[in-house]
Amino acid sequence: MIERIQPASRLEGVLRLPGDKSISHRYAMLAAIAEGRTRIHNYSTGADCASTLGCVGALGIGVERDGTEVAIDGRGLDGLRPPAGTLDAGNSGSTIRMLSGILAAQKFASRIAGDESLSRRPMGRIIQPLEAMGASIAARDGRFPPLEIHAARLHAIDYTLPVASAQVKTCVLFAGLFAEGTTVVREPARSRDHTEIALREFGAGIGVRGRTISLEGRPGLRPLELSVPGDLSSAAFFLVAALLVPGSHLVLEGVGLNPTRSELLDFLIGMGADVRVRNLAIHAGEPVGDIEVRHSAVGGGTIEKDLTAALIDEIPVLAVLGAASEEGITVRDAAELRIKETDRIATVAENLGRMGVTVEVFADGLRVPGRQKFRAAQVDSFGDHRIAMAFAVAALAADGESAISGAEAAAVSFPEFFGLVAGARG
Repeated sequence: MIERIQPASRLEGVLRLPGDKSISHRYAMLAAIAEGRTRIHNYSTGADCASTLGCVGALGIGVERDGTEVAIDGRGLDGLRPPAGTLDAGNSGSTIRMLSGILAAQKFASRIAGDESLSRRPMGRIIQPLEAMGASIAARDGRFPPLEIHAARLHAIDYTLPVASAQVKTCVLFAGLFAEGTTVVREPARSRDHTEIALREFGAGIGVRGRTISLEGRPGLRPLELSVPGDLSSAAFFLVAALLVPGSHLVLEGVGLNPTRSELLDFLIGMGADVRVRNLAIHAGEPVGDIEVRHSAVGGGTIEKDLTAALIDEIPVLAVLGAASEEGITVRDAAELRIKETDRIATVAENLGRMGVTVEVFADGLRVPGRQKFRAAQVDSFGDHRIAMAFAVAALAADGESAISGAEAAAVSFPEFFGLVAGARG
């Protein structure tokens, strides 16, 4: 699908964003192994989170969905059933990586696969700790999906992540739910902590001291009524769009403001962005509030080390902002971007180049000098939802109509995106 985007004169309005993708995945998986019915409000509308619900249902769990309202009838830690066929994770790395922690502990074998893009994404980082816990996993070439996971009895481990990754941390902790004893995960840098918060809310015995997380095995998880906050990663596209387009003023309601994610706001404010948070509250352990953003000139910044891990999903759209900033943006320590849905360093650089923007590429990042203009162009999502949306934002500030090939990729996480963009035009 080709989406044609005209430059915007301004963006304005009050927007409510879809439920947070990361939290939706976790709630659905934990609800499946809780003891009773969990109700989830504002569940993500993205295709990735639908893949998680499909996998949960295929494991014998009752799932009812009405738009963004989901009810899941959990059967406890030992209640999952053998799937009739291969579990389909679609394009969702979150689904395959996190759910594998649960599958590895079952008394039955399972096979989980995904689409062509997911089949190219390495799984070694979850296979290694799961096998250390006693799991038996076969993968294509030893590291790629599909994964064939055989019945096993797991034991607790003390594991240090080689690279900060919330998905790998979650996989190990989910496996630890089924293991006797205490599973410990140590992080080299702080990653998003939605899993720790959700486990605590569902009743697991979990402790967090700095970057060390400990989890007691074999808890009884309680069912809950939950509301998923708006997705801050989705909000990033509108925050940057408002900063780029003169005269813009947007309010994004009910957005998740978890401190392990809100470095985005700190980074933008540090660049000089006019961004404010209002109506802060706590829902099921997660901070939630409204974000107000006005067009403003921004300086520049460097994303490196721990900050890179915190902003890894937002880097494509922040690279777009860098081109229009005063001093530009430099990204380092981001080799992880090379193995996302696309090589995001390469695809960001390719599309910036098509729009007349100069960019310097490194093995682990890039530098986008500031004070540049976006030229109207045909860009490509390369099948990556965040690339599609990042360059839709750039197109709003271009000098004419731009076209995005493969724009349907946005539906992986944010199917409402282009409609909300159209509705926000002044």
